[in-house]
Amino acid sequence: MIIAIDLGTTSNRVIVFDKQANIVYKKQLEHKQIYPQAGWVEHDANQIWMDTKELLDGAVKQCPDVKAIGITNQRETIVAWDVTGPLHNAIVWQDSRTRAYCDELKKDKEFITYVHQNTGLPVDSYFSGTKIKWLNDNVIKDNQNVQFGTIDTWIIHKLCGEFVTDHTNASRTMLYNLNTNSWDETLLKKFGVTKTQLPRIVNSSEKIGEYRGIPICGIAGDQQASLFGQRCFTTGDIKNTYGTGCFCLVNTGEKRIISEKGLLTTVAISLDSKITYALEGSVFMGGAILLWLRDELGLIKSFSEVESICESETDTNSVYLIPAFVGLGTPYWRDDVRGALFGLTRGANKNHIVRAGVEAIAYQVKDLFDVMKSETPFELNHVRTDGGVTHNNFLMQFQSDITRSEIRVANIEETTALGAAFLAGLAIGFWSEAEITNLDLGQRVFTPKSDKSEAISGWENAVSQLLK
Repeated sequence: MIIAIDLGTTSNRVIVFDKQANIVYKKQLEHKQIYPQAGWVEHDANQIWMDTKELLDGAVKQCPDVKAIGITNQRETIVAWDVTGPLHNAIVWQDSRTRAYCDELKKDKEFITYVHQNTGLPVDSYFSGTKIKWLNDNVIKDNQNVQFGTIDTWIIHKLCGEFVTDHTNASRTMLYNLNTNSWDETLLKKFGVTKTQLPRIVNSSEKIGEYRGIPICGIAGDQQASLFGQRCFTTGDIKNTYGTGCFCLVNTGEKRIISEKGLLTTVAISLDSKITYALEGSVFMGGAILLWLRDELGLIKSFSEVESICESETDTNSVYLIPAFVGLGTPYWRDDVRGALFGLTRGANKNHIVRAGVEAIAYQVKDLFDVMKSETPFELNHVRTDGGVTHNNFLMQFQSDITRSEIRVANIEETTALGAAFLAGLAIGFWSEAEITNLDLGQRVFTPKSDKSEAISGWENAVSQLLK
């Protein structure tokens, strides 16, 4: 069996897979979301480590015949530590505290062009580089012994003492050069970090170290792990994950496509020193909208009731929720806007707002999917999907209707963890690529049924009002 550690934004999980990719053990622990100021989001790095250790030790006890450990993680979230431990809470990918600094950087057109052409990313507070700059300026000062790492790096360091990351995670820092596949000296200098303060970059599938005698040999950022878990091995294969946010990736093979319309160019995976690339669209608020509806507004008691609530109304009564709680991602990249409800009338009720929240997930995915179609030469007629929100059949059908595409929902919800397991298993020969490809994992399929052009126009009008 193979253990996958899935270090997510709201929880940490361990999932154990057998040779047929069946889940034989699974457990998770939620961790605290810390909001020191509006737009700031933090995690306690020590809590993430202690939860991970507890989960991993429990899995090993229950499943002693484990051959390898794979790790997948929330990306862009950054931890700073030295021999004493973390020097500050982890700054989460959703955090926008460096927005003003990014606005200053954007005034230098030559610099933002350099960043875009060499990292495949826009200048944005979403990525790790400006978070490191903030930590250096406000917390680290002159501590030369500090180490910076994304969550994979932090946990691997605690598990086995190594200081590493893989190419997929490195490519999300805004410090990684896609042309050289290494840290970019110009950007390191700009953000005040040295190579010794950053981890060594390794392949996504290779032995890194050991924990309790079990090799750690798979690493990938969560969305790239999902792409691999969905077995999108062929150029043009596309997947969308519905998690805290929504992340759509298309495999572009060995070709790096630099987007001009807000998509991100990123490393899809690195195997045997061969780099495969992807284009990615990022939606910041996906399943997190449901958390907001439950925890902040109290409109739902549990996620299980959302589908029936949506189906109890024929539409949203012209209510549109733009969930720009931390800004908007692809294709807008506006971290200066905030969420809004449009179209409220006396007849609007809580069910309309709940349905508007669910539809907002699908509309955001459509926006980035349209851009992806326009910037790639591939036939994108179907999308492989995964994530907890895919249990909602109403959402999946609505997504199919508004994108006019076939939506294929994996029967295995944990495809992100499965991707990490596949990477670990490949490194030790537990699976071959052919065996992974031929596994029968099953799926549910949704095809377009209804014309939603009027609803789509309403969404586009609401977004345009917000962006004025």
